[in-house]
Amino acid sequence: MALLEVRNLVKTFGDRNVLDGVSFTLEEGEAKVVMGPSGCGKSTMLRCLNRLIEPTSGEIIFDGEDVTRPGVDVRKLRSRIGFVFQNFALYRHMSVLDNVTLALIKLKGLPKREAEERALQELDRMDMAHKRDAFPASLSGGQSQRVAIARALAMDPKVLFFDEPTSALDPIMVREVVTLINRLYLDNVTILCVTHDLSLARYISDRVVFLDHGKVYAEDRIEDLLARETDPVIED
Repeated sequence: MALLEVRNLVKTFGDRNVLDGVSFTLEEGEAKVVMGPSGCGKSTMLRCLNRLIEPTSGEIIFDGEDVTRPGVDVRKLRSRIGFVFQNFALYRHMSVLDNVTLALIKLKGLPKREAEERALQELDRMDMAHKRDAFPASLSGGQSQRVAIARALAMDPKVLFFDEPTSALDPIMVREVVTLINRLYLDNVTILCVTHDLSLARYISDRVVFLDHGKVYAEDRIEDLLARETDPVIED
């Protein structure tokens, strides 16, 4: 059974269908990339999947549970889905260590010492333990992204969502983060990543879900999509 199954997902804003019947699956240990033109609904879809945005209709089956049903524990759902945001979303008034321990203490109820031990394990995995006492303003974009990934991994999620993880970075930092995410991919971390970055898609994706006008236009390996030279939508 797939870890994540999206069935006919619809999201409307007013009279505009941003998502218009999106369906796909994500297997445990798989890395899948979502690509498509700007405004096609990629980031909206990602936010619907962990209920940051409420879907209009459709089903989202995560780890065997329909998480769109009434009464679902949204906090519990989000603790099982690590979300790495485009702009990092670090608390500027908190140290690196406190940024990573916050959810462990507030959501998982871990004692501070245990939370700090777990946070330092993940910061070390991201080569950021030496910055434990630094504040976000002193970090580079690549370092901030590493802290954001450590924060997500510390919760021991079933899947990691990335929303345009390289778009706010300069070219040198892009290479650094691509290498980092590729490391997670090789470690069999389940990944769903929204990106425009073809190099990232090549390095980390088993398959690509290509959205256009709120629908799944194609799903295939990146090499096979790139070979569709006569398809004007994908070529663009």
